[in-house]
Amino acid sequence: MASDFPSEFPPSSIRPVLREVTQLLSSRNESVSIAETTKAAGGIISASLLSVPGASRYYKGGLTLYTLESRVQFAGWTEDSMKNYKGPNKDVVSGLAKNVRERLGSTYCLCESGTAGPEASGSSRERTPGFVALAVTSEDWLVTEEYTTGMGGDREKNMVEFARLGLELLKNAILQSSKGPAGGKM
Repeated sequence: MASDFPSEFPPSSIRPVLREVTQLLSSRNESVSIAETTKAAGGIISASLLSVPGASRYYKGGLTLYTLESRVQFAGWTEDSMKNYKGPNKDVVSGLAKNVRERLGSTYCLCESGTAGPEASGSSRERTPGFVALAVTSEDWLVTEEYTTGMGGDREKNMVEFARLGLELLKNAILQSSKGPAGGKM
């Protein structure tokens, strides 16, 4: 029997949750959009979702943002957002997720922003390698989390772990939304 994942991509730590997420989205006829930053997962989430045959059934599109200017142009940031930016946090990813979901018309949007390393990009917790802020949104709810991987400045390991954590949050949010009151509001 042929494997669903014939190569080293997506990374093995992502494959179990990726399989669950794609099956959930497909079986529920729902869709997802992704907003990633290059200092965190850098496109691994979108690439992983697209690696599964049939992705066109659930994947609406994604953004991989690098500069503050790209966040203004594509993700709804304002000049005030840029002036007040202090690093990745729940507010940043919440705003990005809401805007991208609306623009792409997806059921859900997963957004991540963090610091993969190898160097810190400032002195705050949010600028320390291994930190990531995540958000998943739908039309009716938003869920956010912040994590520290404990992997120090290992950029590649942090990027993969950020992607895994994001997909886990998406999976859990989808599952919770089907159980919640008033149409799954969280």
